[in-house]
Amino acid sequence: MSMSDPLADMLTRIRNGQRANKKAVNSPASKMRQRVLDVLEREGFIRGYSASDLEVGKPEINIELKYHEGTPVIQEIKRVSKPGRRVYSSAADLPRIRNGLGISIVSTPKGVLSDAEARAENVGGEIICTVF
Repeated sequence: MSMSDPLADMLTRIRNGQRANKKAVNSPASKMRQRVLDVLEREGFIRGYSASDLEVGKPEINIELKYHEGTPVIQEIKRVSKPGRRVYSSAADLPRIRNGLGISIVSTPKGVLSDAEARAENVGGEIICTVF
């Protein structure tokens, strides 16, 4: 069966893994998922990730979760733009999450960027998710 929102599935796996205090979670691989994980790694929300091909034709990503003194670094991760309702924003109107403590991940013409990087590049785009 096909999945209608694979990115939301990966975010849910991360959320559930951190609630269960797992060290790492697995998710099917795609380029978009890897770009979102690149932003999460740059911003310090996850330790890292590695792509592997366990079965032929089924690439998988192993995501290493990050904790600070036993509590998850990611307190909240939400999908904003969904398949049924896409949310776009210009560079000037990008939302600030919790007064700049959190980030928005934005898909722009210059790639998948955090909200601060998108403001610096002066590009807007589709708001994929928010992380705090």
